[in-house]
Amino acid sequence: MTLSTERHASLSANLPLLTGILRGIEKEGLRVDNRGVLAKTPHPVALGSALTNPKITTDYSEALLELITGTQSSVQGLLHELEDTHRFVAQQLQDELIWNQSMPAHLPPEADIPIAWYGTSNTGMLKHVYRRGLAERYGKAMQCIAGVHYNFSFPDQLWDVLGTPGSTLQDKRSKGYLGLIRNFSRNSWLLMYLFGASPAVSKSFMKDIEHGLVHLDDDTLYLPYATSLRMSDFGYQNKAQSDLHLCYNDIETFISRIYDAVTTPWPPYQAIGTHRNGEWIQLNTNLLQIENEFYSSIRPKRTTGRCERPSTALAARGVQYVEIRCLDIDHTSPIGISAQTSYFMDAFLLFCAAEDSPLFPQSGFCQDSHDNFSQVAKEGRKPGLTLIKQNQPISLIDWGKQLLEQIRPYADMLDSAYGGTHYAAAVQAQYIKIHDSEQTPSAQLLQRLRDEAISLHDFTLRESQQHRDTLLAAPLDSARQQEYRKLAADSLQEQTRLEQSDVEDFASYVARYHAALKKPELTATEP
Repeated sequence: MTLSTERHASLSANLPLLTGILRGIEKEGLRVDNRGVLAKTPHPVALGSALTNPKITTDYSEALLELITGTQSSVQGLLHELEDTHRFVAQQLQDELIWNQSMPAHLPPEADIPIAWYGTSNTGMLKHVYRRGLAERYGKAMQCIAGVHYNFSFPDQLWDVLGTPGSTLQDKRSKGYLGLIRNFSRNSWLLMYLFGASPAVSKSFMKDIEHGLVHLDDDTLYLPYATSLRMSDFGYQNKAQSDLHLCYNDIETFISRIYDAVTTPWPPYQAIGTHRNGEWIQLNTNLLQIENEFYSSIRPKRTTGRCERPSTALAARGVQYVEIRCLDIDHTSPIGISAQTSYFMDAFLLFCAAEDSPLFPQSGFCQDSHDNFSQVAKEGRKPGLTLIKQNQPISLIDWGKQLLEQIRPYADMLDSAYGGTHYAAAVQAQYIKIHDSEQTPSAQLLQRLRDEAISLHDFTLRESQQHRDTLLAAPLDSARQQEYRKLAADSLQEQTRLEQSDVEDFASYVARYHAALKKPELTATEP
């Protein structure tokens, strides 16, 4: 009996444990006006404080909303909460709406793209200055790309059921999640193929970037077989990070490499400096200002306290959950993600955790996995496309079918645990996409644009308006509406409290924040 078979049998004998899975969503979306142009208005007061509202915040730009759910024990509960938040926001936006596409709307000149503002507290200024640094390093337009982040965790007992090695629960948990991440890295190309929904972009977005994109119309550029330009090198480009490869073989080496990245000066950033005309423009001149600047499709995560560094929290308390960052916005859904996708994600992540997950090469980086992901993002629907699996070529179709067959038993387990057939149905629905690439979201979007002779911008604007109308047609009941209003009001009071309680100057706060980063001890796996 193989290790995977043993784990499968052990899971089957402990199905109730699977109902302890928790999932959450962070869904981004640009605020735009009724012409589909990026809104330059401040974050609406009716939505509360972007710094302290736990459900409604902003990401890079003042106009880039981020709607956050709590952790939910079911897909139904997860999407119900996300829909409620979208309804509340739609009611408050008045003459604006949420752009329901990963690639940005028409953007103003770079200088006019507003960077998110979080008030004058040290915590708020740290977030703002970090974003100023992103603008200096990568440009503002790139920061306006949006996606759906899927947060996922297992109950602690799962690691014993799977036989995950480790001397303590924290050790088992970290080893288990890193094993999941390695398998995710090997197989995440499948998510790009099945759910990638950004094969095109408005021409204005690429105006200063050399590209080999094709004109679909006067305003739309695309790649014929692309699934996700957002997750390709046309999306979040980052020359400084191109050679930065974190190691997912063990938590100690992962933290050590993150530490090096956030403490090693980078000459082009040194040339920029941290101040201009007496104002902060970046937090430091290192390769990464902070840990979150590293752009990846999945991250090991741990909740942090105020002024606590993410890597320090990971070192102290281990991995708590994983954050999947490669999902494009589903433009057909008013909330940017469908129930079917969420069910599939649960089954896929359970598969990644339970299957054998050999260590990567000593470098901790698997070039084939990286190349497969990039290739599928740019040409995943290309007829006869081959990928590399265990150093051997394999057709995307053959590997895709193999993966769905491997994921199917885990979907059946989840259905047995929760009741119903949602998980099996979600996996079954993907087979048609494997057999016929024209059924993928990316192909379907391009076909709609061709059939209707409409630009991506005009199509997305129309859909975003329709989604707004759908949300407004079913408003929140008065009790739920009051909950959101109270959250918004309380968050404004909390921001004020933080601003009034700060007695430390910002330079000292930044210095203390950097000093909170603890140098990790080297291990046998890291020379």
